[in-house]
Amino acid sequence: MKIYKGIDSFKRLPKAVVTTGTFDGVHLGHKKILNSLINIAKPIESETVLITFSPHPRIVLFPDNELKLINTIEENINLYRQYNIDHLVFLEFDISFSRITSLEYIRDILFKKIGLTDLVIGFNHHFGRNREGSVANLNEYADLYDFRIHEVKPYYLDEKSISSTKIRTAINNGDIDLANNYLGYNFTLTGKVIRGKGIGHSLGFPTANINVENKHKIIPKKGVYAVNVYHGGNKYGGMLNIGINPTFNQNKISIEVNIFDFNKSIYNEEVKIEYVKRIRNEKKFNSVDELKHQLSLDRIVALNTLP
Repeated sequence: MKIYKGIDSFKRLPKAVVTTGTFDGVHLGHKKILNSLINIAKPIESETVLITFSPHPRIVLFPDNELKLINTIEENINLYRQYNIDHLVFLEFDISFSRITSLEYIRDILFKKIGLTDLVIGFNHHFGRNREGSVANLNEYADLYDFRIHEVKPYYLDEKSISSTKIRTAINNGDIDLANNYLGYNFTLTGKVIRGKGIGHSLGFPTANINVENKHKIIPKKGVYAVNVYHGGNKYGGMLNIGINPTFNQNKISIEVNIFDFNKSIYNEEVKIEYVKRIRNEKKFNSVDELKHQLSLDRIVALNTLP
């Protein structure tokens, strides 16, 4: 997969099967679109092109809304690689770009710069200034620039359609089971291990404090989770707490993971956390002994939960 930042270095293709969108999370609905992209291109010997945007359009258009994203760009790229896409193009999204009409986007970018012959698009996709472009008016452009439209129907799970918005809501609510079902994989986040206050170590449950540098990465609801931890090419089980440690009257939210059967010092090193299941809400305990007892129970639940 060739990756382009902008289209200046992109050499126009003789035949390009294209899809375009934000694809936050690369969930099961997106998977259906990307599989269609590959399946349409193969028999007609075309190259596949995925065009997406950086940053996410809503971050630019609604800066006060504090949109949190399911995946970072790097996480999405790793998921795109699974589909054997030929070309991945990141278009810089700014206020100027947001003013491009749907006609200009099709004509000047997809047709003239990319070489569009087939457009694969989700059923509810909109593009261009004020989201004016939709599947409904694409037929006019297809006649003008001689390309075919392939509309992909929504992906339903338990009779409900999947969307990035629904997944963000599930993560915010701590419903990791639902989020993972919609994603088709376990939600993850990556961060560096930083020094904490050593509370976990004093309790007999030493924790690695995780700093997530990307301010737009969504963080699940406060509580305790069964997780997998990836470090140095190895996978470990663990239990993770997101919260303020109310038993110790802390007031700053932290992400702390107790990694099972692990005793290395990994400060300033990167770990990836894979959320498997939410165990319970964060709670203030009446004593340290009561907290330690609960942590022992949490460990048992996590061990029984993790594969």
